[in-house]
Amino acid sequence: MRPPSNEKSRAENHAREERWQRQMQAAQDGDKAAYHALLTDIAPLLRAVVQRKWRNPQDAEDIIQDILLSVHAVRCTYDPQRPFLPWVLTIARRRIADAARRSSSRSAYETTVDVMPEIFSGVEAKHEQEVRDYWAAAWHALGDLTVGQRKAVELLKLQGLSLKEASAITGKSVAALKVNVHRGLKALQRNMTEKG
Repeated sequence: MRPPSNEKSRAENHAREERWQRQMQAAQDGDKAAYHALLTDIAPLLRAVVQRKWRNPQDAEDIIQDILLSVHAVRCTYDPQRPFLPWVLTIARRRIADAARRSSSRSAYETTVDVMPEIFSGVEAKHEQEVRDYWAAAWHALGDLTVGQRKAVELLKLQGLSLKEASAITGKSVAALKVNVHRGLKALQRNMTEKG
């Protein structure tokens, strides 16, 4: 006798949750293959969440990448004894809210055009592998920063904390954080340009 579909769905969700918890714990222990599998596995879910909340499909991929960057930046905060899905969905909701704030503040200064200029002039957009290569290079470049610069960029740019919040976490002054994030972003840009 087959179980009712809602029981089957619950069992699948439970199995998925356990798999994600194991993968994240392995990733925290340095297992790169488990981490890659986890990010690959959660990407469709994140895409569905973003597309449900965000009307502009052109911005959706940027928001998904912001979420994945944030997951990477704060992966050490995940407690393997707690469910993974609520943790990652909280990050997703915050990045979507950040994108909405940026969009609303940016739209106050933008004008509309009837025809969008052609960007790729006959050349197809980058393939998925090129995008993955870009993000791998970005993570590598982030690792090349000094500890202070990396921490400032992670807290202020990836996690979206205020200078005051980041100062409370790091014990550094607001001025020192400003200098570190400025230098860190310049170094990231330089590293990405040299490697690109």
